Amino acid sequence: MSFAKIVFTPCSYVGWGALEQLVPEVTKYDLQKILVITDPMLEKLGIVHKITNPLKEAGYTVTIYSNVVPEPPLEIGEKLVSYTRQEQFEMVIGVGGGSALDLAKLAAVLATNEGKVADYLNLTGEKTLVNKGLPKILIPTTSGTGSEVTNIAVLSLETTKDVVTHDFLLADVAIVDPQLTVSVPPRITAATGVDALTHAIEAYLSLNASPTTDGLALQAIQLISRSLRTTVQDGNNQQARIDMSIGSYIAGLAFFNAGVAGVHALAYPLGGQYHLSHGESNAVLLPYVMGYIRHSCSRRLVDIYKCLSGNIDYLSEEEASYKCVEALAQLVEDVGIPSTLAEFQIPETAVESLTQAGVQQKRLLARSPYPLLEEDIRNIYHSAFSGVISEPKMI
Repeated sequence: MSFAKIVFTPCSYVGWGALEQLVPEVTKYDLQKILVITDPMLEKLGIVHKITNPLKEAGYTVTIYSNVVPEPPLEIGEKLVSYTRQEQFEMVIGVGGGSALDLAKLAAVLATNEGKVADYLNLTGEKTLVNKGLPKILIPTTSGTGSEVTNIAVLSLETTKDVVTHDFLLADVAIVDPQLTVSVPPRITAATGVDALTHAIEAYLSLNASPTTDGLALQAIQLISRSLRTTVQDGNNQQARIDMSIGSYIAGLAFFNAGVAGVHALAYPLGGQYHLSHGESNAVLLPYVMGYIRHSCSRRLVDIYKCLSGNIDYLSEEEASYKCVEALAQLVEDVGIPSTLAEFQIPETAVESLTQAGVQQKRLLARSPYPLLEEDIRNIYHSAFSGVISEPKMI
């Protein structure tokens, strides 16, 4: 493409101690009543009180809403939007992983727009957002989704996932403080970390990539790949947590502007049909999708391999691209994520329903460097069951 549109969240604070900027940012608005959306575990652990207590001390009226579940279904979003409208909140703060942040976006924006969340879904909705909504501040407590800097909110449907997407969903302020991620357990650290890595990789391979997103994506790959194993093994390692938070943040900037593709398109049905977490869905599919499309983007896979600390001395482009796919599979294994769909207790008879749901994700598939048609998607799912990376038959 000859030019690229680049959009960033208006204001971000990133780094150890960034949370100190929360109250100063809130005071810029003339408001009193704040809704904080989080998940029940963060409330139980007391992490959310690091956000709410300073606000209460500053004189604000704060309500915590913790009816948040992983991979939230559409009904959860509808209930939250109704509650936000009914209680007439003046600001929304999202605290947590991607589910809490996505729901916070929906609550803030839909609070001042007519209709239901379903009316604005990408695949089936017929309405367009007309009002910006309430001010919103997004504070991630995991290093993975990048939701704090994107204009997308993902919801689970019966057989797949769908999104509401509009620039009104962008945060007014994003606060990325690695301190909030220290207590995240290893399994979630691993899943969200590979999710962030997948964002960066798919952004770099996207047909919508640009020099700006390329720089962000490669830096994110380098930061995440050098720190993810350490963070999973030792969650208290401060530098590794900082690397993961920054890597996730800039991966979010990269994929928001360049988009993701095949891995995410095939991951959505796993979450919708089998409630597999988004991070694990991406992780288990990543090597198989990369292996399948390898021949269409081998030069860029060599660049990724370099960021993974791969040595390309004496290797041809073909050999190095193979090594990249192998390195990604090894990383997923090293952080303890199962390498096949069978290990997640998903039956191979599900291939057809997964395939039919996957082909519907045209928004994502359109960015793939190799066109993934129905038979290609079916082949990739079969590979993810067998554990054998395959490639398309070349005619």
